[in-house]
Amino acid sequence: MSVDRSSKNRVAGPSLATVIEQRYSCRAFLPEPLPHSLIERMFELARQSPSWCNTQPWHAYVTEGNATDQLRSKLANGLGESIGIDPDIGMPATYEGAHLERRRESGWQLYEAVGVPKGDRQASARQAAKNFELFGAPHAAVITVDSALGAYGVLDVGIFIGHLLLAAESLGVAAVAQAAIAMRSSTVREFFSIPKEESVLLGISFGRADLQHPTNSYRTNRADATSVVRWRA
Repeated sequence: MSVDRSSKNRVAGPSLATVIEQRYSCRAFLPEPLPHSLIERMFELARQSPSWCNTQPWHAYVTEGNATDQLRSKLANGLGESIGIDPDIGMPATYEGAHLERRRESGWQLYEAVGVPKGDRQASARQAAKNFELFGAPHAAVITVDSALGAYGVLDVGIFIGHLLLAAESLGVAAVAQAAIAMRSSTVREFFSIPKEESVLLGISFGRADLQHPTNSYRTNRADATSVVRWRA
């Protein structure tokens, strides 16, 4: 099938470099819902993501209207009692070295922004619980992967998620990817009637950013390219 990629059919917008540089994980949203057509456009863009042999092993379950509040309620039920903590894909057993340092730095940036003092486990737990409140977002998406495709299926869906987050940013939509949602896989599986052949990978809360909220006031650091790239000439 031929695809028309001529410039006359392109819609003007921010450059890819600008979108990449501006995107961040939003953790406070305005309550107003997005137009359905805008959400559809996000996924239309994201589906251009590459995958091994064009398998496209991703699935998205999206909430609108009352469904978002219903999901919020389901996720919050039983928190603090270890109820429903059952990820389909195992979480990292430990973080070490630079990974641990970056994780800690990111966490303390968040806690400092919202006024959680070091050592206050109750306050930090309350902040962590906001994951299951979807940070007040008017929409959520649960992303799954066809389980039979293993690690490379997860890789393909990860690329799709990256495309989706950048598509959202390009359209003026704030979003945050949340591995925490996958900790309640049974809950979301029942809520969306997700087939057993699919593994819950993560959730994404999205909407318009509440720019006055302190959780959106900082940006996490990134390792310098020299620590990532190995050159050989």
